[in-house]
Amino acid sequence: MTPIKKISSALLLLSFLFLTATAQVQPNKIKNIVLVHGAFADGSSWAKVIALLQAKGYNVVAVQNPLTSLTDDVAATKRAIALMDGPVLLVGHSYGGMVVSAAGNDPKVVGLVYVCALVPDENQSAVDVTTPYPAPGGAEFRPDAEGFLSLSPKGIREYFAQDLPLEERKIVYATQVPWATRATTEKVTNPAWKNKPSWAIIGLEDYMVPPALARAEAKMIRAKTLELKSSHIPMVSQPRRVAEFIATASQQL
Repeated sequence: MTPIKKISSALLLLSFLFLTATAQVQPNKIKNIVLVHGAFADGSSWAKVIALLQAKGYNVVAVQNPLTSLTDDVAATKRAIALMDGPVLLVGHSYGGMVVSAAGNDPKVVGLVYVCALVPDENQSAVDVTTPYPAPGGAEFRPDAEGFLSLSPKGIREYFAQDLPLEERKIVYATQVPWATRATTEKVTNPAWKNKPSWAIIGLEDYMVPPALARAEAKMIRAKTLELKSSHIPMVSQPRRVAEFIATASQQL
């Protein structure tokens, strides 16, 4: 081999080693994740998942939606998206699925993850989505004089968070955030899943978004799915599985 060929071979080898090393240390292509809570909750419902995703190197923000209307919640979510410095994977739990379906049309959003969530078709409200699939937990909604809904102690204990230890269920009840009834009838006109890839987690023991509804939604949006033997809040009862699923979704974008 001539000296020139030897030098060329060495340079090629060094280039290969450099590229390989770079690929190994390169961060995830999608590093920004915005988490959207559902009704009766706030951003802290994602606490366990946040810690796990941060440990993987993700930039994570949990939106604090006011739950005063779908319009208000979409606006709060869009503000969180605007603060991100690049592409965003948007994740919605429960009623948060309505929110991300509307806010997900933001050009920064490149994918959607639905966690035991409501997924609207065009011009559907939360009431429209849930009416064909009555959920046992719906009987435990308690309206107040100001037009807000809360869950009864039985609703939390038996239908919302039944796979958590009793002490945690008591905390979920004590910290729940009332949900405006008008948010249940506002419609999503152009759901983002029609134009963006989607993933969905289905809770097999979910008494708020029944598995039959969640499966029908997943089929409608052609989502990649994960079924868990969980209550309505797997991000609290099975945070590792939820975090891994979200991370996998980000890597597939």
